[in-house]
This record gives sequence, C-alpha cells and structure tokens, in this order.
Amino acid sequence: MILVTGGAGYIGSHTVKQLLTRGHEVVIYDNLSTGHRELVLSEQFVHADLADTETLRHTFSRYPIRSVVHFAAHTAVGESVERPGKYYRNNVVSTLNLLEAMREHGVGSIVFSSSAAVYGTPTQIPIPEDHPKHPVNPYGRTKWMVEQILADYGVAHGLRHVSLRYFNAAGSDPEGEIGELHDPECHLIPIVLEAAAGLRPHVEIYGTDYPTRDGTGVRDYIHVEDLARAHVSALEAVEDGYAADAYNLGIGRGYTVRQVIDTCRSVTQREIPVVEGPRRAGDPAELVADAARARRELAWQPRFEELEPIVETAWAWMCRQLSL
Repeated sequence: MILVTGGAGYIGSHTVKQLLTRGHEVVIYDNLSTGHRELVLSEQFVHADLADTETLRHTFSRYPIRSVVHFAAHTAVGESVERPGKYYRNNVVSTLNLLEAMREHGVGSIVFSSSAAVYGTPTQIPIPEDHPKHPVNPYGRTKWMVEQILADYGVAHGLRHVSLRYFNAAGSDPEGEIGELHDPECHLIPIVLEAAAGLRPHVEIYGTDYPTRDGTGVRDYIHVEDLARAHVSALEAVEDGYAADAYNLGIGRGYTVRQVIDTCRSVTQREIPVVEGPRRAGDPAELVADAARARRELAWQPRFEELEPIVETAWAWMCRQLSL
C-alpha cells in the first residue's frame, strides 16, 4: 500500500488517480487545509495533520504501507515570506515527523514533491538538475532543506528517495473527474480563465520590461497528469531499488504571460481584459526546465507538450464547475 500525504490536493489527487489506475492500493493522509474532500479518490483516507504524530504512527501501524509519496506542504511563496515560521514548521518539521514514522515502521522508500524554487534566480536556461541551489524565499528553502534531509536519511538509514522538482503545474484531469481547486487562486492559467469566465474583471501582467521576446515573464507549463505519471514512475523506480536522485519535470519549453493569455482567448473564444503593472520582487524573467534526465532515466514522456491542450483541459474543468 502507498501512503500519499496531501493526496486531496491538486497534484496529489491526480497522482492518486494514476496510482489506482496502475493497480496500487492507496491510503490518503490529508488535513484538508488546502485539499478538498471531493478530491479524495481512495476509500482509505486519514483526515489528520503530519504534526499529529500519534495519528501518523497509528496510520503506519494500521495499514501495510510499503512506500510514501509526500505532497503535504504549504506552497504560497508570498505567504512564506510573511510567515516563515509556518512554512518551516509544516514543510520541514512535519516531514521529519513523517520520516521518523517511516523509519520506526520499516518503510524505506519515498518520492518527494519538490520544486523548481530550489534554484532561485537561474543563471542558465534551460535549468539542469546540477544548477546551483540558491532559493530566494522560505518556501524554496524548505524544499531544498527537505531534499538535503532525505540525503542524510539515505546515508544514515538507507532511505531510498527521489525528489521531483517541477515547474508550473497546469491543466486538469482529461476525463473531468478531478481538477484544480485553489482558494485563493494563485496560478496564472486558472486566473486567466477566471477572467474569461467573468469571475475577475481583468488579468494583471506583472512586468512588461523583462528581457524576453515580448517583455513578459516566461514559464514552463507541465500538465498535472504528466506530473502524476512521473511520480508513479519515480515510485516504481525506488521500489525496485533505485537509491536516490532529483529530477526536473517540465516540457522544456517556455511561454510568456502574453502567450498564455492569447492561448486562453483562443481556447475560450472570450475577451480577456488585461491590466499591465510593475514587476513583482523576486520574479525571475525565465524559468524553463531541462527535463532530459527524467525522460531518459524514468522512462517518462509527457503526453501534453503544447500549451493549448493543457489550457483546454483546465477550461473544460472550470466549465463543469461553473456550469458554463
């Protein structure tokens, strides 16, 4: 059985679906602080926080857990700057609770949901895995700290681990069963689609003077189902004895903010008002992944390699939610 922490969240729920499709039994562990009960796809569900060490240990005693996929974390970059203690307690200390419970119950493999935020402001595009790690906010630092903790547990306790550093998750389940639910929404594509749906008066572009092809920031968008399938591939690798590594996950191609808005206009066939504003502090001009190693070593191939079909799945999900 696989324990999926944060399995009621956006990427976690899509990964649970892929695990179940591949025949794995899953128990979801989620406090529902940002996850959603309607995204819980497994009958085995523990509604609890990783800070609750008694319930955590009881979960390992109750279920025959052999591996862990660890998503549970706070993820809002801006909030991490304002409330760093909240992020270090939840993202780092709670992960230590999880690792100790794993060690006590003989569970020796984990796939960790990391982030491209570990790199900070890149000096090389596309970004390879060996790029220097200089995270520029507490969120990114917590992800990098956990990667280092996993390495230390690997040396001390033989923990097999893979960390997956992904770029901009986007889209929704192509079958429409689950999708993206954030409150407040902070991802660009659903924000733009909310403007298309009339839920927002406009989309604000933060910075139009970057050294990019149209002056707006460039990001690498990867479909959430492709992320989920990569987690399953990584899990099966560590269960087969793969010891440790970290992989970038992206499609290796960047789109500007203006390109995202134009693609959303094309998909929705709706007007999307735009307001231009100044840059936000700490936003790099360009973030694009070099994900060749994941394709090669995890036998992973993204299904969605163009922006338009990614947006189409996100719009289809939003239309179902809003009965448009």
